Amino acid sequence: MRLLRCTCLCALLVTCLGWAADEPDLDRFLYERLTTPNAQSQPRLDAKRIINQSNSFLKEREPEMTAEEFALYEKVVTMLGANPAFAVKLLEAMINEKEPPSPAFEFILGNAYYNAGSVDRAEARYRSAVQRYPSFVRAWNNLGVLYYTAGRHPEAVLCFAKSVTLGDRDPLTFGLLGSCLEKGEDYVAAELAYMQALGGDPTNSDWKEGLLRICIQQKQTARAESLVKKLIKDRPQEARYWLVYANIKLSAGHKLEAITLLESAAGTGVAGVDELTMLGDLYAEQNLTPEALDIYQKLLAVAPEAGEGRMLAQANMLTGSGRYREAKETLDRLEPKVSPGKQVSFRLARAEWFTAQKQWPAARVEFEAILQQAPFNGRALLGLGRSHAAENDPSRALLAFEAAFRVADTKYLACLELANVELRNRNYRRSVDYLQQALSIERTGPVEDYLARIKSLLNDEPPPVQ
Repeated sequence: MRLLRCTCLCALLVTCLGWAADEPDLDRFLYERLTTPNAQSQPRLDAKRIINQSNSFLKEREPEMTAEEFALYEKVVTMLGANPAFAVKLLEAMINEKEPPSPAFEFILGNAYYNAGSVDRAEARYRSAVQRYPSFVRAWNNLGVLYYTAGRHPEAVLCFAKSVTLGDRDPLTFGLLGSCLEKGEDYVAAELAYMQALGGDPTNSDWKEGLLRICIQQKQTARAESLVKKLIKDRPQEARYWLVYANIKLSAGHKLEAITLLESAAGTGVAGVDELTMLGDLYAEQNLTPEALDIYQKLLAVAPEAGEGRMLAQANMLTGSGRYREAKETLDRLEPKVSPGKQVSFRLARAEWFTAQKQWPAARVEFEAILQQAPFNGRALLGLGRSHAAENDPSRALLAFEAAFRVADTKYLACLELANVELRNRNYRRSVDYLQQALSIERTGPVEDYLARIKSLLNDEPPPVQ
């Protein structure tokens, strides 16, 4: 009877960051890279500066103040930014309950409230100003800025669109409108707004990045590549642009060009954790082990946990594919830098390396050292049991497999190993019991077939000892 083999597979599936073999949504990945919390996913906006710069009036285009309001305005205008709380008190003292202030005065009071942190009061004043004077462009703009900074993008869209309708052609207004439309997933309108913003301010990287995100969403790969190249030229220290550019190259199947880009980023010190991870993974995928190890060691220096994980995975993959010399080189380079938290994983990788070459005594040393640190490590218990079984020590193998059986993560494999041990001992009924438990955890065709064959041997099983 042929025994069921249940070796532990430790091969690493080498993938690029965000890049899987089952054709993921690349456009979604690239868009997320440009909208992560660490990314500059919206324009760098100094809302208070915009509010303060709007304190000067545009004659013949906006409402006017009364003589008394203007006299007070001249006194407080310089302190609206420097001492907004005091300015608020002076302006509020001017309000007469019987006669409402002019829309222009409400606008200035709204600015003072905003600078003093009273956003709700600022909103009320701006809204009152535009309701009473609907063509008040700067009031619409400031209300839009207020909504934008509060994350109320649909309301901000209405305000910025109204400003544009009234003749505002400021690139900032178009850019903020594009950003709000983008957040509302109205990508066609957002693209038009960003294009208008860039027409008036062609060097603005925020608007270029916004348009880049739109191109990615709309699957306009050629335009996206052109834009990201310009962004890299404008802001070469932004690592995420290099990563996005590399992914665009990967989407076109140009892996060597992606590697060249990421190498340039790494060579100039721009590459961060994600860029180094992708570069190392690309080298590993191309079987360029020395190059992959060099990058993973750079990763180890800036992100120890990520670097250790990648090097361990690389070692396991090399062991699983029979490339033992390269696997040993990987483990040797990692050993001096292994953190306490990764000691068990490192020893497991080394134990699997010995096991793959049937160096059972050396493998046992590693497994036993692991169990001293982590007595319930299922993988180590399985490995220990297999090493004892390989050297014909069934009693010790049985003890190790029974211990692994009590660990949830390794119960399935332990069932298979115990079924093998009981089969060797001609305890067919026990072997059947273990296989049935394995099938209750995971039902597979080979195990079902194995169970059927052993059931056919039940009649040959010696009677139990009385």
